[in-house]
Amino acid sequence: MLEEAKKRDHKKLGKELGLFMISEYGPGFPFWLPNGMILRKTLEDFWYEEHTKEGYIFVKTPMMLNRDLWELSGHWDNYKENMYTTKIDETEFAIKPMNCPGGMLVYKHDLHSYRDLPIRCGELGLVHRHEASGALNGLFRVRCFTQDDAHIFMREDQMEEEIIRLISFIDRIYSVFKLPYTIELSTRPEEKYIGDIETWNKAEAILEDACHKAHKECKINPGDGAFYGPKLDFHVTDSLGREWQCGTIQLDMQLPERFDLTYIDKDGSKKRPIMLHRVIFGSVERFIGILIEHFAGAFPLWLAPTQINIIPVNMEYHEEYAKDVEAWLNENHYRVSLDSRNEKLSYKMRESVMKKIPVSLILGQKEMDENFISYREFGSEETKTVSKDEFLKYLENRIEEKK
Repeated sequence: MLEEAKKRDHKKLGKELGLFMISEYGPGFPFWLPNGMILRKTLEDFWYEEHTKEGYIFVKTPMMLNRDLWELSGHWDNYKENMYTTKIDETEFAIKPMNCPGGMLVYKHDLHSYRDLPIRCGELGLVHRHEASGALNGLFRVRCFTQDDAHIFMREDQMEEEIIRLISFIDRIYSVFKLPYTIELSTRPEEKYIGDIETWNKAEAILEDACHKAHKECKINPGDGAFYGPKLDFHVTDSLGREWQCGTIQLDMQLPERFDLTYIDKDGSKKRPIMLHRVIFGSVERFIGILIEHFAGAFPLWLAPTQINIIPVNMEYHEEYAKDVEAWLNENHYRVSLDSRNEKLSYKMRESVMKKIPVSLILGQKEMDENFISYREFGSEETKTVSKDEFLKYLENRIEEKK
């Protein structure tokens, strides 16, 4: 197990596969390399597509806001030791450690009717938190990261339905990556919490009940809730059986009160919305670190930075056909590399495997004469020869099913 974990170390694979780097000039602040940017963008595009299907709208809020806002939200009193602060024009500012207060201001920008709710508002927001230097660990523990945040504003009668729907959504996302999970209900902290105990008890009961109605079990994790509300924490299990806390659903009855958020009800009166904070990946950086180790760097076709590697058997005779195939795959929007070095076929194939490229094409005289494709999947010794149409169908199926 330890040997396998060493092979899968995301810091080692991140370097070998050209995904990310950490510099001594910015401990805890990752640099994304070209392959890592492709992987990251593909993951974020998937996130936007799935959230659009679920009826989310999207915003982007500022990275730095002044002290008054953080005092209003409670972060200044409860979280200041983790925040980076500075002064602008003699006013104290903080770089956001969370996206939530900005999300509140977005909601307050417009008037809302009971008919508008629920509003599902997503933000891939970059946040900064001060972590001890000794705790920093590749992408797993960093000082700046992108939370795949969303804030759901709803009426009290919509709470159960929205939480059940959200549990189902998270289940769907994790199943794409073949990540089983367990759920914990984290309850009110002993100290550093806002609001009254009765409200907390009610919120905890709602989360537990919704979990059961979604046909999911949840274990109680006493005292580990956020300072503004209880939460459901989702712990995924990777291919080595290790657990990682990723997703969370936090039920918040406090911040809407603090920010005086309202909507107009049927009778024309002002009512207070209930709010859910939630993430699914947790942080894009950490989730990518988990995926690197989960897949041992061998990403599925849809996610891989380079999807197809083209290897001509002999550059002198087969280069032109290889370039035609490369252009054809590029036109069909696949991420392709062409190994045009004058090296032995066995050497090129071995290197393609070391780079963990999902599909390698071997193009020789037979393929060129018959306008065919011979390919080998990562992890397989079998070479298959098919027509171009069949090969395209095979790629489309693997992408669509996210195998």
